[in-house]
Amino acid sequence: MAGSTTAERGERQQESSGPPLVRRLGRRRLRMIIVLALGFVLVAAGALWALYGSQWLRVDRVTVSGTRELTPQQVRDVARVPLGEPLASVDTDAIEARLRRKLLRIDTVDVARSWPHGITLKVTERTPVLLVQNGRNFMEVDAEGVRFAVISEPINGVPLLQLMTAQPGSATASLRRFGEGRLVRAAVSVAGSLPAAVAHETRVVKVRSYDDISLELGGNRTVAWGSAEKGSLKARTLIALMKAAPRARHFDVSVPTAPASAGS
Repeated sequence: MAGSTTAERGERQQESSGPPLVRRLGRRRLRMIIVLALGFVLVAAGALWALYGSQWLRVDRVTVSGTRELTPQQVRDVARVPLGEPLASVDTDAIEARLRRKLLRIDTVDVARSWPHGITLKVTERTPVLLVQNGRNFMEVDAEGVRFAVISEPINGVPLLQLMTAQPGSATASLRRFGEGRLVRAAVSVAGSLPAAVAHETRVVKVRSYDDISLELGGNRTVAWGSAEKGSLKARTLIALMKAAPRARHFDVSVPTAPASAGS
């Protein structure tokens, strides 16, 4: 077989090596990629050092807002924010969980980084809607039925909850069937349904059973409320009944379509 000619070998060599301009562009592109990669690595390393290794972005203050009964210092003590640590490494979820676990008065808390040196704790405290007497003290109960704090004096405008669990009969049966927690939530629901004018005068929310909840108002007046169901309708009916019989001492809205009043 005849070998290739010198001209053919030259053509193949030129084709394999490519034009000089193409080779130069390929080398420039490679150098650019290497330079960009090195630059990215240096920038990332610098950012990591600034966040975790430098003294520039470390925690030196904790700001607390939204407290009413709690003090900012109480919140700081329980939060245990690590002062002097890199701000980026602070576990905000752990701080939030610790505050809600140890300070039951806190309903919600927003833990946020405040660059470059702070942590902010925005607290929302629970609001009592009922009180449960416990010996000489009182337990505050919020709108979700959570018992969250013990106080030594009753709060003006917050009704006292009486669970008639010590009474024989229906109260005991209702307690076994529904559980104390559900009965408390039913009482809370009733308290939340009361019109403002009635709520202000309510002294006691009494629970004999799930279907037998009553109110004691100022002026020796009582309201038979029944169950916690149809609370809005019962509230409107009670207001109308009080206007129609202003001297009455007993009101019954347990069946809101057939209300009644008595006494004078």
